[in-house]
Amino acid sequence: MTEYLAVDGGTIAYEVAGSGPLIVLAHGMGDSRAAYRAVIPPLVAAGYRVAAVDLRGCGESSVDWPAWSRTAIAGDLLAVVRHLGGPAVLVGHSISGGAATIAAAREPSLITAVVELGPFTRKQSIRLGDLRVKRLRQGMLRLLGATMFGSVPLWRSYLDVAYPGVKPADWTERLGRIDALLREPGRMKALKGMGTGAPADAGAPADAGAQLGNVRCPVLIVMGTLDPDWADPHAEGSAIVDALPAGLGSLKMIEGAGHYPHDQFPDEVVSLTLTFLGSDAARA
Repeated sequence: MTEYLAVDGGTIAYEVAGSGPLIVLAHGMGDSRAAYRAVIPPLVAAGYRVAAVDLRGCGESSVDWPAWSRTAIAGDLLAVVRHLGGPAVLVGHSISGGAATIAAAREPSLITAVVELGPFTRKQSIRLGDLRVKRLRQGMLRLLGATMFGSVPLWRSYLDVAYPGVKPADWTERLGRIDALLREPGRMKALKGMGTGAPADAGAPADAGAQLGNVRCPVLIVMGTLDPDWADPHAEGSAIVDALPAGLGSLKMIEGAGHYPHDQFPDEVVSLTLTFLGSDAARA
């Protein structure tokens, strides 16, 4: 059942299932909390209270917001954690991975651990040699076109590249839902705002990459080996871990996954998450 939280600038939609320690799930741009539909039941079965959030401008959240940066998203996520009686584990995908970093750095007493899935956390740059990687060229062109022109067909074309190989069993319905949401008034504005602001955070006061050194909780980075957003996903994940304080970060790769490992391989993502949360570092 959808619940709503009024925050500065608008209303955030979310749903909660289960009981136990709190886990908050945050999706990527152009999506909704439905991205975690296969992840929520096993986390609940494992004994967690799971809150899946629609980012500002997405899903059932309101559409008129003054900013789309990772810093702004981090503020929304912290508001949800406070409202639900944290502390919490934050799971963030793509732009929300960077937002989770900022949230953990800003409010260490509220965030006990962070899981980042294909995260845009560091400031991005593309070297000329990277363009030799076909999947990067294909994904980048479609992503740029979708965010520059507000094109739903180009966004769907990007998703075809971002989900290499294995597709969810409900793929047709999933695409239909994404398509319908993005055609609602104001939803494409959110995608464009996040897409053009995500890499450098569009002048936000605290870029996610700059906050990595201020994180005080354990962090798990999960990357797909075929993620089209990076020429070398392993190198990107390793760079995030290296920028964290020593001993806090770990990297896991999912073979054959693209930019949506939690949707392509939900059982593996859940297993990695539960193992991480059961580790000595996360329990501490």
